[in-house]
Amino acid sequence: MLRIGITGGIGSGKTTVCKLFETLGIPVYYADDRAKWLMQHLPILVEEISEKFGAAAYDDSGNLDRTYLAEIVFKDNNKLKELEAIVHPRVFEDGLNWYNEHQDAPYTLRENALLFETGSYKMMDKTITVYAPKELRIARVISRDKTTKEAVEARMDKQMAEEEKLKIADYIVHNDQKHSLIKQVYKLHHTLLTIPPKNGKE
Repeated sequence: MLRIGITGGIGSGKTTVCKLFETLGIPVYYADDRAKWLMQHLPILVEEISEKFGAAAYDDSGNLDRTYLAEIVFKDNNKLKELEAIVHPRVFEDGLNWYNEHQDAPYTLRENALLFETGSYKMMDKTITVYAPKELRIARVISRDKTTKEAVEARMDKQMAEEEKLKIADYIVHNDQKHSLIKQVYKLHHTLLTIPPKNGKE
């Protein structure tokens, strides 16, 4: 089974592309969503986050206070790295368990906004970057999250530059309102079906 990593900057539309692959029967592991779920439900991770960032990281009902945590990590890069050091190993382990459940698939997708930044791409057989121009991405996120341009740009600054992602990626999907996403995904799907697993991976 091939392991395909898929990424893209905030607002690029990578989730939309993943949903199209799912319509073709391809399993998708949404690493970012799973990270959020694990931070809320995995007891050992909840304990580690509480110890590192304080009891205020969770409210009285045990729900993760994302606003509180974001205020800390996005203002202090060292704090962000500390959070990633806690969460990423748990997500990696969770992903391995997920892969074991989908061995019959011709290939799987791992959706991860920080695929290249964390080095996770090195564990993939191939990688895909979903690309969209910066201004279009900003407009999408402002509309989606009801936020400001400044807030979106601050989040973008925490991610690898799009140009660098394009250099590393094996495949590029253009989500710029000029190219058909459906046609691109369908063509890429059939390309991936022809690639044998690397190094005998199953």
